[in-house]
Amino acid sequence: MRELLTRRLANYAPRQLALDYPEAGILLPVTDAPGNPEIVFTLRSPNLSVHSGQVAFPGGKRDLSDRTLVETALRESHEEIGLEPGQVEIIAPLSQVMSRYGILVTPYVGLVPHDISLAANPDEIESIFRVPIEFFLTDPRERTDTIPFLDQTYHIPCYRWGRYEIWGLSAVVLVDFLNAVYDASIDLLEPPVA
Repeated sequence: MRELLTRRLANYAPRQLALDYPEAGILLPVTDAPGNPEIVFTLRSPNLSVHSGQVAFPGGKRDLSDRTLVETALRESHEEIGLEPGQVEIIAPLSQVMSRYGILVTPYVGLVPHDISLAANPDEIESIFRVPIEFFLTDPRERTDTIPFLDQTYHIPCYRWGRYEIWGLSAVVLVDFLNAVYDASIDLLEPPVA
């Protein structure tokens, strides 16, 4: 898995948004499971004031003490799911995205051990779950959400994994990863072919 991620993301040019907004760093954790890598997601606590009850990648807003956004993503991942920074091999950033709350989010792909033990911080995270990457490669969307942003219309897939609904910003980051690493050809600017 390391070789595939490193090779495919070495030539990837993530989109940088030239916007002056508060920043956040998130981690897209990929397990190094031989033959069947998974992506780790979280379900945010329903008691939170922002993004409550939504599926998300671990991460959050940059603190003044964070020297880099990678440090933000690793710090928040440790706080939210007990992922030790030393257990993450950061591979590369993905394209920046803007949250609906005006936060400029930079995602980082990180490789983690497949047998890693994670623990949800109940103040922030209701549960942690994993989805095999192969599940997403056929684009098994449940629906498509149409969202206008910066004079464009985006067609964002929503995926269902058991009781979990992966949509919105998390789906945008996921699609960027799938397109960059697996040539998934999921076009967010065109509605899906029926």
